[in-house]
Amino acid sequence: MRPLSGTSARTGILRTLIRAMSVVGSLAVVGLVGVTVADVIGRQFGLPVKGAYDLVRVLGAVAIACALPLTKAVKGHIAIEYFFQKMDRRGRAVVDTLMRLVLLVLFGLLAVQFVRQGLLFRDSGEVTTTLHMPMFWVPWLMALACAVTAGVTLWHVLHPGRSMMSSRR
Repeated sequence: MRPLSGTSARTGILRTLIRAMSVVGSLAVVGLVGVTVADVIGRQFGLPVKGAYDLVRVLGAVAIACALPLTKAVKGHIAIEYFFQKMDRRGRAVVDTLMRLVLLVLFGLLAVQFVRQGLLFRDSGEVTTTLHMPMFWVPWLMALACAVTAGVTLWHVLHPGRSMMSSRR
């Protein structure tokens, strides 16, 4: 087995992060459904789930954030094909590269802002309303998701026309 080159190793790390985040996001969706079902059934018997709103809010944010990198990696986002079909090959490449560079900057800025928000939450002691669960880690997880998504976007800029991951397992 030969050692991975620097680029291959970085791609492998990025893919591992994407897969880990997709597992976390999937578990968040399962938890969200479980809490909702338990709360609905519990309310029928006068036993609602304490903090259901808090849990659904946090799990929803986790699920959405953790879905971003995988969606970007498998190119599962919506593309405006109508306009792309009107362009020649070079025009499509230029517009695609420019849009990816804009996304790279956008996700980088979002990551920085989420880190700042997490620091504000930590310093102020921000907690959920009912369960009093600390909230600082949610923006930090979102920052990680944005940073990984920026990494995927950079990979796509450096490897035009290639897909980073397959949507099939």
